[in-house]
Amino acid sequence: MDKTKNTGQKFIRHFSEEFKRQKVKELDAKVLSISDIVRLYEVSSVSVCRWRKKYSVHYQQATRVVVEMESEAQKTKELLARNAELERIVGQKQMSIDFLEKLLEIASKELKMDIKKSFSIPP
Repeated sequence: MDKTKNTGQKFIRHFSEEFKRQKVKELDAKVLSISDIVRLYEVSSVSVCRWRKKYSVHYQQATRVVVEMESEAQKTKELLARNAELERIVGQKQMSIDFLEKLLEIASKELKMDIKKSFSIPP
Protein backbone atom coordinates (compact mmCIF):
# COMPACT_ATOMS: atom_id res chain seq x y z
CA MET A 1 0.00 0.00 0.00
CA ASP A 2 2.46 2.68 1.05
CA LYS A 3 6.13 3.02 1.81
CA THR A 4 7.32 5.08 4.75
CA LYS A 5 10.67 6.68 5.36
CA ASN A 6 11.75 7.88 8.75
CA THR A 7 13.32 11.32 8.42
CA GLY A 8 13.84 12.35 12.00
CA GLN A 9 10.41 12.77 13.51
CA LYS A 10 8.33 13.06 10.35
CA PHE A 11 7.21 10.22 8.13
CA ILE A 12 7.07 10.72 4.38
CA ARG A 13 4.61 8.33 2.79
CA HIS A 14 4.54 7.44 -0.88
CA PHE A 15 1.44 5.76 -2.23
CA SER A 16 1.80 3.56 -5.30
CA GLU A 17 0.10 4.51 -8.54
CA GLU A 18 -2.04 1.37 -8.35
CA PHE A 19 -3.23 2.34 -4.86
CA LYS A 20 -4.12 5.86 -6.07
CA ARG A 21 -5.94 4.48 -9.12
CA GLN A 22 -7.88 2.03 -6.94
CA LYS A 23 -9.01 4.77 -4.56
CA VAL A 24 -10.05 6.99 -7.48
CA LYS A 25 -12.08 4.09 -8.92
CA GLU A 26 -13.81 3.76 -5.55
CA LEU A 27 -14.49 7.51 -5.60
CA ASP A 28 -15.96 7.29 -9.11
CA ALA A 29 -18.12 4.31 -8.13
CA LYS A 30 -19.23 6.23 -5.01
CA VAL A 31 -18.05 3.38 -2.77
CA LEU A 32 -15.99 5.87 -0.75
CA SER A 33 -16.08 9.64 -0.45
CA ILE A 34 -13.09 11.95 -0.28
CA SER A 35 -13.60 12.38 3.46
CA ASP A 36 -13.68 8.58 3.90
CA ILE A 37 -10.33 8.19 2.12
CA VAL A 38 -8.86 11.07 4.13
CA ARG A 39 -9.98 9.48 7.39
CA LEU A 40 -9.08 5.87 6.55
CA TYR A 41 -5.62 6.44 5.07
CA GLU A 42 -4.65 9.65 6.88
CA VAL A 43 -3.96 11.51 3.67
CA SER A 44 -4.86 15.12 2.94
CA SER A 45 -7.96 15.97 0.95
CA VAL A 46 -5.77 18.00 -1.42
CA SER A 47 -3.82 14.85 -2.28
CA VAL A 48 -7.01 12.90 -2.94
CA CYS A 49 -8.31 15.68 -5.18
CA ARG A 50 -5.02 15.64 -7.11
CA TRP A 51 -5.32 11.89 -7.54
CA ARG A 52 -8.87 12.29 -8.82
CA LYS A 53 -7.80 15.01 -11.24
CA LYS A 54 -4.93 12.87 -12.54
CA TYR A 55 -6.47 9.39 -12.66
CA SER A 56 -10.24 9.73 -12.94
CA VAL A 57 -11.92 8.98 -16.25
CA HIS A 58 -15.17 10.68 -15.27
CA TYR A 59 -13.88 13.74 -13.43
CA GLN A 60 -13.66 16.92 -15.47
CA GLN A 61 -12.28 20.09 -14.05
CA ALA A 62 -14.73 22.97 -14.00
CA THR A 63 -14.39 25.44 -16.83
CA ARG A 64 -13.93 29.08 -15.98
CA VAL A 65 -16.52 31.43 -17.43
CA VAL A 66 -15.86 35.15 -17.47
CA VAL A 67 -19.01 37.20 -17.09
CA GLU A 68 -18.86 40.83 -18.07
CA MET A 69 -21.46 43.47 -18.71
CA GLU A 70 -22.58 44.22 -22.27
CA SER A 71 -21.14 47.72 -21.97
CA GLU A 72 -17.74 46.31 -20.95
CA ALA A 73 -17.66 44.04 -23.98
CA GLN A 74 -18.65 46.91 -26.25
CA LYS A 75 -16.09 49.21 -24.64
CA THR A 76 -13.36 46.61 -25.09
CA LYS A 77 -14.31 46.17 -28.74
CA GLU A 78 -14.24 49.94 -29.32
CA LEU A 79 -10.87 50.30 -27.61
CA LEU A 80 -9.37 47.53 -29.72
CA ALA A 81 -10.68 49.20 -32.89
CA ARG A 82 -9.30 52.57 -31.76
CA ASN A 83 -5.93 50.99 -30.98
CA ALA A 84 -5.77 49.41 -34.45
CA GLU A 85 -6.64 52.76 -36.07
CA LEU A 86 -3.93 54.59 -34.11
CA GLU A 87 -1.35 51.95 -35.02
CA ARG A 88 -2.29 52.36 -38.69
CA ILE A 89 -1.91 56.16 -38.45
CA VAL A 90 1.49 55.85 -36.74
CA GLY A 91 2.62 53.49 -39.49
CA GLN A 92 1.56 55.96 -42.19
CA LYS A 93 3.34 58.83 -40.42
CA GLN A 94 6.51 56.78 -40.11
CA MET A 95 6.41 55.98 -43.82
CA SER A 96 5.99 59.69 -44.57
CA ILE A 97 8.97 60.59 -42.35
CA ASP A 98 11.12 57.91 -44.00
CA PHE A 99 10.14 59.20 -47.46
CA LEU A 100 10.97 62.82 -46.61
CA GLU A 101 14.31 61.88 -45.05
CA LYS A 102 15.24 59.89 -48.15
CA LEU A 103 14.15 62.84 -50.33
CA LEU A 104 16.41 65.20 -48.34
CA GLU A 105 19.29 62.75 -48.68
CA ILE A 106 18.88 62.48 -52.47
CA ALA A 107 18.47 66.25 -52.88
CA SER A 108 21.60 66.84 -50.78
CA LYS A 109 23.59 64.51 -53.05
CA GLU A 110 22.24 66.18 -56.23
CA LEU A 111 22.92 69.72 -55.01
CA LYS A 112 26.18 68.74 -53.28
CA MET A 113 25.26 70.52 -50.08
CA ASP A 114 23.75 69.53 -46.76
CA ILE A 115 20.17 70.76 -46.97
CA LYS A 116 19.37 69.78 -43.38
CA LYS A 117 22.08 72.08 -41.99
CA SER A 118 21.36 74.90 -44.46
CA PHE A 119 17.68 75.18 -43.57
CA SER A 120 17.79 74.25 -39.91
CA ILE A 121 16.27 76.76 -37.51
CA PRO A 122 18.49 77.83 -34.60
CA PRO A 123 17.04 77.14 -31.14
